[in-house]
Amino acid sequence: MKITIDINGKEPIYKQLVALVERAYHDGTLSAGELLPSMNDLADSSGISRETVKKAYKILTDKGIILPKQGKGFYVADVNDVSKPKVLVIFDKFSVYKQILFNSFVGHLGDNAEITIVNHNQSVELLQFYLDNYLDNFDYYVVTPHFPLDSFSQEKATKQLARIPNRKLIMLDRLQPDFAGNFGAVYQDFENDIYSGLSEGWTSGNIPSRLRVITLPSSLYGKCIRKGVEKFATDRGIEAEFLTAAPESVSKGDVFLVLNSQMDAGLVALAQNIGKAGLKIGSDVKIISYNEYDMNELVLGGLTTVSTDFRLMGELAADMILTHKPSKIHCPFRMIRRNTY
Repeated sequence: MKITIDINGKEPIYKQLVALVERAYHDGTLSAGELLPSMNDLADSSGISRETVKKAYKILTDKGIILPKQGKGFYVADVNDVSKPKVLVIFDKFSVYKQILFNSFVGHLGDNAEITIVNHNQSVELLQFYLDNYLDNFDYYVVTPHFPLDSFSQEKATKQLARIPNRKLIMLDRLQPDFAGNFGAVYQDFENDIYSGLSEGWTSGNIPSRLRVITLPSSLYGKCIRKGVEKFATDRGIEAEFLTAAPESVSKGDVFLVLNSQMDAGLVALAQNIGKAGLKIGSDVKIISYNEYDMNELVLGGLTTVSTDFRLMGELAADMILTHKPSKIHCPFRMIRRNTY
């Protein structure tokens, strides 16, 4: 295809280039799979800047008219290609909550996508390995960007995520800070969500004098959640006590927020200590646990939780793939009240 640009025309050059390629794409002048000139070659042959070509090629890529292939160039997309999109899901760890999220995601997509799942185990190096090997092999990359929160790790994570074209990237469960672009995301906001979740659960008439929070020092977002809890406590004039294990001493009227996994030894030890004190869970001592899943209806006769909606998170991400419309959505976070509160 010969590309002729009117350098002296009134229409911006990048728009001319986009229109020329679009017209050739739709009238069949450009064939599916045809290699377009490189950005440097087109810039040199047309007497325009490389940045102008880059801007036009990005617009054409976002429209799905051309496809970039790393190290090879830009190719014409196939208008008749009805193959199922290939999706690489890169989770951090496969927990019970990720299982809920993944099942919802897969169930909502149905037979409309081919899905591969791997874990990066909160390692930026492992994320880099996956991208080094699979960056051109999938149509969508669904990533839970849970990595160490130190500035060095976060900078490395941002750099790796930026390798994924915006139109192919969907972040789940967390929004990478200061990451710009037209990518998709369905996320929770750890600091502000815990504040709103606790606020939803407590009315002015039943606010305790003290909130005892149990969390492990290794908790990735423990500090973020702690800030939200401290703000909640300060705004309501109550004491917030932070513990790393279930306390031996438990008093009537205590309210506990357990940030670890619901079925871990911390929750078991807490329930045992409450029993040793001759107190009853739900009436004498209240327990709220972080994150929701089906077994909570049975744990301790019904465990009250504050949690994002993992099922909805999976559905919303799947919708972005089905509709080809990326957006950024804060997933609802709420308190689910049961017998322990």
